[in-house]
Amino acid sequence: MARPAPTWQIRPMGPLAILIDGVDDPPALALAIRASGESVVDVVPAARTVLVTVDALGDLERVAALARRVEMVDMPRSAAPTVTIDVDYDGADLEAVAAAVGCSTEAVIETHSSAEYHVAFCGFAPGFGYLAGLPATLHLPRRSTPRVRVPAGAVAIASEYSAVYPTESPGGWHLLGTTRAVMFDPHREDPALLASGMTVRFRAT
Repeated sequence: MARPAPTWQIRPMGPLAILIDGVDDPPALALAIRASGESVVDVVPAARTVLVTVDALGDLERVAALARRVEMVDMPRSAAPTVTIDVDYDGADLEAVAAAVGCSTEAVIETHSSAEYHVAFCGFAPGFGYLAGLPATLHLPRRSTPRVRVPAGAVAIASEYSAVYPTESPGGWHLLGTTRAVMFDPHREDPALLASGMTVRFRAT
């Protein structure tokens, strides 16, 4: 189904890049730009923006013009690659999350693992995908005090997203469990396990 005419803002980001701001579905816009045939170096969707870089000024002008008139259609999520991540639901915050949302730990596990997610965008650290699709009953703000150390493989939630920490790092998300899946390996052909637009499912083990 076609969407209304875009109302986002286009801002220059140096001589060879633009930032398209106020986008409702950044992965869909990024897909439309990549499929347009215009010459682009990179297209990076984020929470509400899409950054486009090109080789030459003329290319940038064509991409900006395209962004002003592009007609996006709903992304075919079912056609996107699907990654299933096995999870041991043994996280340090599992009981606290259950108490905060008013249900049992078993219900938290069932709710989290039965949802279908898609990678809205990547950031924070290499291999860290922000997974949209977290059921509203599990929406919680980030922890008031972030942890100094979150282990690699920690499966977590915050706000409307779920995620897997690819490496040990500080973090303020609520930890539900752990996975042995390697989210980022610089020696692989595709270092990051997840990419924007992919579908993700969690499977309790």
